[in-house]
Amino acid sequence: MALLDQSFFHYSLLAYYLLGPPTFIALRFFQFPYGKHNRLGWGPTIPPPLAWFIMESPSILLPLILFPFGQHFTNPKALVLMSPYLLHYFHRTFIYPLRIYQSTSHQNTKTTIGFPLILTFNGFLTQALNTYIQARWVSHYKSDYDSDGGLFWWKFFGGLVVFLWGLRINMWADTALLVLKRESGGYKVPRGGWFELVTCPNYFGEILEWLGWAVMTWSWAGFGFFLYTCSNLVPRACANHRWYLQKFEDYPKNRKAVIPFFV
Repeated sequence: MALLDQSFFHYSLLAYYLLGPPTFIALRFFQFPYGKHNRLGWGPTIPPPLAWFIMESPSILLPLILFPFGQHFTNPKALVLMSPYLLHYFHRTFIYPLRIYQSTSHQNTKTTIGFPLILTFNGFLTQALNTYIQARWVSHYKSDYDSDGGLFWWKFFGGLVVFLWGLRINMWADTALLVLKRESGGYKVPRGGWFELVTCPNYFGEILEWLGWAVMTWSWAGFGFFLYTCSNLVPRACANHRWYLQKFEDYPKNRKAVIPFFV
């Protein structure tokens, strides 16, 4: 049974790495139809707040299910290590959908295009795969909690600084975009703060978060999550950047898409 579980974990991790390159290539030419790129013709839809709740829910449910079966279930270091991941996804699963709902309730929801159900299902499966890998690694397969000569805390706090920095940027940018959309009733050019440097500081913040997570976990699991995040968010940010340039003649030409001064 243990060998079967180990094989499943390793093949899941391999599959996650293999998903990255085709995801990056595909999103260079095609964007999933939600947000700025929303369009009809993708089958049944559901309200965006419900879609985000469903897609992100495995990130909270699976750690609760998997941790009791891990050999490090009672190790305080494992619980501490998993806490930043749960912090991010508690916000994404419960608070962020509620904020979207509150924002859209001030608009004409009759003209709002719903979130495609097929994309919700796809997002749910992808997040379930990722959370299984991260939670199983932290709770069971990470083997150096007590044998790394004290490096655990150096890696944890070093990565945590990066993670919290990214979380702050991500949440600030999300708030700014929701407020701007609620006040204007649609899309406007965001200004101020990190928006003076990049079109998508919310994506930049999330990339920083999972870079910090990769340092904290110091693992192929964490690094794979960071790479997949980049393969998903960098092309999306570039598409958003082009969308703004095409829609607004006065859009600042010196802004980058997602990485300040580079991309």
